[in-house]
Amino acid sequence: MPEWLATIQPTTLAAPIFLISVIWEWWAVRSGRAKGNYETKDALASMAMGIGNVVVNTLTGMVTIWLMMLAWPYRFSISTISGWGFESIPFTWWSAVLAFVIYDFTYYWKHRLAHRMRWFWMEHVTHHSSTHYNLTTALRQPWFGPFTGLILVGVPMVLIGFHPFVIFFVGGLNLIYQFWIHTEAVDRMPGWFEAVFNTPSHHRVHHATNPRYLDANYAGVFITWDKMFGTYVPELDDEKPVYGIVKPLQSYNPFIIAFHELGALLRDCARDGLRPDRWVRRAFNAPGWSPDGHHNRSVELKAAYVSQHPELAGTPGLPRTGSKTP
Repeated sequence: MPEWLATIQPTTLAAPIFLISVIWEWWAVRSGRAKGNYETKDALASMAMGIGNVVVNTLTGMVTIWLMMLAWPYRFSISTISGWGFESIPFTWWSAVLAFVIYDFTYYWKHRLAHRMRWFWMEHVTHHSSTHYNLTTALRQPWFGPFTGLILVGVPMVLIGFHPFVIFFVGGLNLIYQFWIHTEAVDRMPGWFEAVFNTPSHHRVHHATNPRYLDANYAGVFITWDKMFGTYVPELDDEKPVYGIVKPLQSYNPFIIAFHELGALLRDCARDGLRPDRWVRRAFNAPGWSPDGHHNRSVELKAAYVSQHPELAGTPGLPRTGSKTP
């Protein structure tokens, strides 16, 4: 494992490109040269969230690496499995490509979990809280992600022989790729590209609150994961995405953006009284779950929409009937 890799943080090196790209898109949108929408307060709030995220990740990065390194001694010995003669996967061009693909597969499930479990959603919701969709939205990142434990989803990669530094390196490249897909300035890419990779069109769907678009397109780089696991929904020309979250935040305060869902979860648990069983179910069920059975999850929202628009039943992203799934 080359020591120099540990010192490289791709997202840090890409920061000037991020800034220049935001400035260009802001100018292009405001001057009418590109599609999109910018609201100054919203954009500044998103950039403030990005700065806070960098600070938090810098302060907790070593702890995260330390936790991953704890698993390193327990990795499977490649030499005993394959006879290749080495105990971990070497750092070469082919292993870097392999690590990138496996990381993206892991990211798909990590991202899907962040939408389907409220404990993880309470930090990921930060990224979805803007009602606008531009490059600053990519910077709207949570402040306490490392504390939810979701980062440990990457441990299996360590156990199969990828060094934690390699995982963090390809993870940074994955995050850089995802920056450019947060825009309305790009309509659609060529068909072959749209078929394989995540694009602005695919990711606009992911950020939309339209019932048909909820809980879709979790991909980081390869949209093929969504197509394989049944979570792909195309952007329809006749249904423009409406961005934000189901319960609009209506605040530009970075601290409210960062912690509002944590506060909401704590308030719900307080109303339950001393019922740890309900607290656990609230944390591990999907957002919108309620112990009284009156759920407002994405499945109920989709079913209600189909009940109101039965002619749309079975179209992309919508169920075939308006009946609720338990």
